[in-house]
Amino acid sequence: EVQLVESGGGLVQAGGSLRLSCAASGFTFDDYAIGWFRQAPGKEREGVSCISSSDGSTYYAHSVKGRFTISSDNAKNTVYLQMNSLKPEDTAVYYCAAGSSCPSSMDYWGKGNLVTVSS
Repeated sequence: EVQLVESGGGLVQAGGSLRLSCAASGFTFDDYAIGWFRQAPGKEREGVSCISSSDGSTYYAHSVKGRFTISSDNAKNTVYLQMNSLKPEDTAVYYCAAGSSCPSSMDYWGKGNLVTVSS
């Protein structure tokens, strides 16, 4: 059974930091790109950041570039999203996903983890 389990969300003040984790199981981790997506209330889901498990190449949305860092521990089948200098507009449910092409083609999704940034 494929599982993507997010953790590390919560409430933080603006300017603070959080680290999200995504533990993957049930598929060959190295064959997939892993990405973080988010959906704020009343808004469409957007791709935040992606990493290729095979070559480590990364993608960042313009809105988070320079503030967020994605990394992967292939030995643990886990991807992290370090989020610094958080802003209230970063408030959203953050989802981890795995797919053949990130962010455009994702096959597996986690259940999501709420991040709330207070002003």
